Amino acid sequence: MDLNASMVIAASGMRAQSNRMRVIAENIANANSTASSPNGDPYRRKVATVKSEFDRDLNATLVEAGKPIEDQSEFRSQYDPGNPGADKQGYVKLPNVNPLIEVMDMREAQRSYEADLNVMEATKSMLARTVDLLKR
Repeated sequence: MDLNASMVIAASGMRAQSNRMRVIAENIANANSTASSPNGDPYRRKVATVKSEFDRDLNATLVEAGKPIEDQSEFRSQYDPGNPGADKQGYVKLPNVNPLIEVMDMREAQRSYEADLNVMEATKSMLARTVDLLKR
């Protein structure tokens, strides 16, 4: 495998992790939203997916972001009888988003992104050293 291929592979990982962070940010932004009607459902948490694909030109497996899927876990509920979205018992459905889990997922995505970035930096450095050697 050549150095250019390692940069392409790392870049594909960075794009996938960037998409994952976007999905997580959407979840965090909607963590406290409620349904507009008493019988409606609030925002449903999304989970980013990644799929792998073999690139024959590079002879390597690349990753790319897949379509996010909805988390089918139960909604949270909170007693708030004054809320227009409350049911007859006074409970409001809240999204199935746990901000603590989202922050931990974001941190993991950030670390994966940084690892791919380090691969890019190391490859760039190796290419620069090779060019310097060829100049001599």
